[in-house]
Amino acid sequence: MEKKPFVTLEQAQALAEAYPTPFHLYDEKGIRENARKVREAFAWNPGFKEYFAVKATPTPRLLQILKEEGFGVDCSSYTELLMSKAVGQAGHDIMFSSNVTPPEDFKLAAELGAIINFDDLTHIDFYETVAPFQETMSCRFNPGGDFKINNEIMDTPADAKYGMTRAQMTEAFRKLKSKGVKHFGIHAFLASNTVANEYYPALARILFQTAVDLQKETGVHIAFINLSGGVGVPYRPEQQPNDILAIGEGVHKAFDDILVPAGMGDVAIFTEMGRFILAPYGCLITKCIHQKHTYKEYIGCDACAANLMRPAMYGAYHHITVLGKEHAPCDHKYDVTGGLCENNDKFAIDRMLPEINIGDYLFIHDTGAHGFSMGYNYNGKLRSAEVLLREDGSSELIRRAETPQDYFATFDFTHLFDDIK
Repeated sequence: MEKKPFVTLEQAQALAEAYPTPFHLYDEKGIRENARKVREAFAWNPGFKEYFAVKATPTPRLLQILKEEGFGVDCSSYTELLMSKAVGQAGHDIMFSSNVTPPEDFKLAAELGAIINFDDLTHIDFYETVAPFQETMSCRFNPGGDFKINNEIMDTPADAKYGMTRAQMTEAFRKLKSKGVKHFGIHAFLASNTVANEYYPALARILFQTAVDLQKETGVHIAFINLSGGVGVPYRPEQQPNDILAIGEGVHKAFDDILVPAGMGDVAIFTEMGRFILAPYGCLITKCIHQKHTYKEYIGCDACAANLMRPAMYGAYHHITVLGKEHAPCDHKYDVTGGLCENNDKFAIDRMLPEINIGDYLFIHDTGAHGFSMGYNYNGKLRSAEVLLREDGSSELIRRAETPQDYFATFDFTHLFDDIK
């Protein structure tokens, strides 16, 4: 699949005059079109709802756009709950899935009327000391072992810290039922960033059968099944993208095969995608400010791992387009680096690219999820601006760049001047 930037060199140059590089840029048109395709893929299920994973891109303006497209939010912390409240999300439009949860987080989630998804059996008694039980609550399931598709191991749930065992799910449902809970949800996340149309359908079959069995064992009403996230994007050009319409139809078939015959055709399907919703519709725009010629050829950018951590942290691949040179031969081998005092601060290693000159603009693809959100301030680096490319071609600053004043704002300097009269 050819990786095409959603802005031209001329557009990037114009944006950089208003918003100095580096900055994260988001494509409103692409976001809305993709959101509508997701809803189309699951339109067969009347109760379907996508709860966007706020952790992927905690940016209020983008959350507002997704809310306009009918999405809820998946929150995992106190501040994510506050942000969701600020953009108008409330009640069952909020899913609260957390782990090692502080009491104040549970308390706020309950006050907002969010659907609370328990990660652990012991959290039920802990929650009771914090807030009243609600009519609708959920539990997170971890089946253990290896998760396989077509005999290929996709991930190893047994090694994950999340979720309950099968026996614990039964105990949790019975306990919650005794507390007055009337409607139940089942949630699971078994693999990350899958580029396989079979993932959701395979996960759905596991959860649908678990739901049938749990209903028989406990007599509870299972209102929804949450397939969580894990649907990925093709970071590499040679990868084929997921077909969300095919994925939706695969889940539909599993639903008809398992839930409908069991008399559970009223179950709503929920998803919590983050990466699939936004990653391809965001990029990091950065400028080449240095070249270094030693044992290797280095391109030094004004962005660094503090703006995009994934390559340094995971060795993750992010495609790079040199704007204005989209059709030039990739006949130069570079390490593309930032300015942190860490040798892993590299966006690309031994990457074949067109010749890059100082002043060239680089478009680093697929940063719309887990891009800005993973930023940090090591070396005193400041987080960049976030900019929205509107559907009409105009731009909107949706988060300003940090300043040194922001960096120092949490310090109390008063004691430094105690001896000064």
